[in-house]
Amino acid sequence: MSASAIIAVDAMGGDFGPSVVVPGAVQAAREHNLSVLLVGDTPKVEAELAKLPLDGVRFEIVHAADVVHMNEKPSDILRRKKNASIQVACRLVKEGAAHGVVSAGHSGATVACGMFIMGRIQGVERPALAALLPTEKNPVVVLDAGANVDCRPYHLFQFGLMGDAFARDLLGYPAPRVSLLSIGEEEGKGNSQVKEAYELLKMAQNLNFVGNAEGRDVFTGDMDVVICDGFVGNVMVKMSEGLSGSLIRMLKRLLLSGVRPRIGALLARGAFRRFAHTVDYAEYGGAPLLGLQGLAIVCHGRSNVKAVTNAVKMGGAFVAKGTNDRLKETILANEELTRFSRAI
Repeated sequence: MSASAIIAVDAMGGDFGPSVVVPGAVQAAREHNLSVLLVGDTPKVEAELAKLPLDGVRFEIVHAADVVHMNEKPSDILRRKKNASIQVACRLVKEGAAHGVVSAGHSGATVACGMFIMGRIQGVERPALAALLPTEKNPVVVLDAGANVDCRPYHLFQFGLMGDAFARDLLGYPAPRVSLLSIGEEEGKGNSQVKEAYELLKMAQNLNFVGNAEGRDVFTGDMDVVICDGFVGNVMVKMSEGLSGSLIRMLKRLLLSGVRPRIGALLARGAFRRFAHTVDYAEYGGAPLLGLQGLAIVCHGRSNVKAVTNAVKMGGAFVAKGTNDRLKETILANEELTRFSRAI
């Protein structure tokens, strides 16, 4: 991975703040040849750094006095909290001091600051959150995962373009199979939004659009990118997190219910460990907000050290592979179709 990647990390974000974010960022910097800017209250960040081995770690503390609370509106944060850690982190990207931002804090604030401070790629109307979900085969990209709850058909069309570029670069899929989430596999199924988006996606250049997908198909691994609006995507992502957690708890309860199940559980503990590893959201780090001039990765509020480490690692890979350049090329190649779709 390129040593030039510099990631600004919102040290005050998330349910656990610096106690989790700082060690996660430091671990990523050490293991993945990155530089990190730890943005937050300097004394609190220094207190966490004092607990860690820092030999060979490239880091800098950038002081930010204000902290964003989860009950605050993103618009209020933008207007009134100029020294909030997420605002300062996004300005570092805007000013060229960092390539990307990672935050486990207020997701709405991260999206708003990303859009209004860092700015959008030319031609992109709505940046979208790209969440990675485990499947029976390889991870699938779901977007939008919550940044845009109300979408027009051409927004879904652009989500498909951005998801394709992300899957090619970050996941290494040579020709990602892009699908549109609907209530039936057949062409013509779905509401007017989905039907119009379907027609646009069919006409896109260099896009391997494979048609509609039903909810039950998402986890088979037979598609690589699933497109939907942010309302549906957010519900799906959170439902999958809840389902995986419930399945693990149900399995534990059943396997500890008697002598024979306990013996079976002992023999199969390696398989269960691998299953828990596969469905652990921390393995995927966070969801990048695609379509910005820089990079913003939105992490789960309850992210642990591993999740933060993997999110910062993803940020470094995004920069090293020039994924934003690929996004720009893809949007530009379909610029005429985008203009046409907006006029519909």
